[in-house]
Amino acid sequence: MNLSKLVAQDVPLFLSLISDLFPGLGVPEGMAHTDLKAALDAITERENLLLHPSWSIKVIQLYETSLVRHGIMVVGPPGAGKSRIISCLQDSLTTTTGIQHKRIRMNPKAIRAEEMFGETDKATQEWVDGIFATMWAKFNDRNRKDIQWIVCDGPVDALWIENLNTVLDDNKILTLANGDRIPMTDNVKLIFEVEDLRNASPATVSRAGIIFVSESDLDWEPFYKSWLKKKPNNQVETFSEVFEKYIGTCEGPKAFGKLFQYVI
Repeated sequence: MNLSKLVAQDVPLFLSLISDLFPGLGVPEGMAHTDLKAALDAITERENLLLHPSWSIKVIQLYETSLVRHGIMVVGPPGAGKSRIISCLQDSLTTTTGIQHKRIRMNPKAIRAEEMFGETDKATQEWVDGIFATMWAKFNDRNRKDIQWIVCDGPVDALWIENLNTVLDDNKILTLANGDRIPMTDNVKLIFEVEDLRNASPATVSRAGIIFVSESDLDWEPFYKSWLKKKPNNQVETFSEVFEKYIGTCEGPKAFGKLFQYVI
């Protein structure tokens, strides 16, 4: 729970503190999750993705957090692999559990907060349910056989996320302005996919599980290798030689400068 919240450069420091406090124990290895890792390996191969070690750790951290939290924030810069972490984990869980895991995605900042949760129509004075409230009522149904992850993909804003504090805490109830109270069922998870939490209050952040994906957790090389997998076999060797000659690798001294120069 603590490791998942740390930025990449703070992880070695945290582990060294653990080793100092418990010198005889060392750093715990964590659970194996053999079946899940095997399914994740198959999913990434099917999607022509690269099973990058630091990225796969974030997938496991998201899974472990989902076991104890019903509200989760996946935080990190664009291009860090957040969307793929969520989708690959869900596809892997579908394989291992036999239960269909689905996700429905919306951008809360694309609409007004009133359109998200609901408002009273000025002409008729009747209550009109918002988009999120309608989704919430539809998927929080104990008779459903699938598992739904509602993904709020967009910047966190106090205007709308404060309304979800009652959902994220132990009450697990969405309270609307008209007095309706819609409880959260066990087949639903609420996921926030955001770049940062600068506009989120401590009350909101403390209620959710945090998965921080640093830019260095993925880097650019997996994108290139994933793209290379989609090329015909007779082109792979040529592309690899040219790319290594002119661009280098992530670990190479000329990597980022050369890549930036060629992209520009």
